[in-house]
Amino acid sequence: MSGLRSTICAVLSALAALLALTAQASTGGPILVVGDSLSAAYNIAVDEGWVALLERRLHATGYGQQVVNASVSGETSRGASARLPALLERHQPAIVIIEIGGNDGLRGLPLDVFRTNLAGMIEQAQAAKARVLLLGMRIPPNYGPKYTEEFHAVYVDLAQRYGTGLVPFLLEDVALNPELMQDDGIHPRAPAEPVILDRVWESLEPLLGDSGAGAAKATSGAAPAQD
Repeated sequence: MSGLRSTICAVLSALAALLALTAQASTGGPILVVGDSLSAAYNIAVDEGWVALLERRLHATGYGQQVVNASVSGETSRGASARLPALLERHQPAIVIIEIGGNDGLRGLPLDVFRTNLAGMIEQAQAAKARVLLLGMRIPPNYGPKYTEEFHAVYVDLAQRYGTGLVPFLLEDVALNPELMQDDGIHPRAPAEPVILDRVWESLEPLLGDSGAGAAKATSGAAPAQD
């Protein structure tokens, strides 16, 4: 009897491992979000943040991919760039969403340094065979209009240079609405998070069809230019 029990346990364990491998193959790896407090659900419940809402939408719409949220409040392009190689090795994502730069801009980081850091993150992700979605940010004109406009242009320029997906401004329709922003004027309230998700989803969904999720859900339309 003990031998039969052991055999049954071994078969069940092998079946579970096979199912896990099948699921991973069909989804093509998780979606990795590397961001700052805007993606870390700052001062709101984690399950109300746009990243948590994204995972729920993926599952509700038939995509099988998991979402790994590696966002850290206060993160900068330098810190995120240093963390990214280990995250790529550990999670082997199909898609990397990069939401970085707000803290750099608020601190007046030289734009050539910011550009180099952000470009390095894109290159690391693409070298790991992940598709990239860049979430752009705008900042107040604390350092003058020239810095402000050139800061935002970094996202547009890099998206064109590397052929990534792009959300031009993550907080579009949110940042100037006091009902959707916390008292600090920087971080969104919970009711803003679905609005943010809709903004991200518009640019993310075209990437899903070529990330392996097409095995879980058929998608149509032209593929973006990333390889």
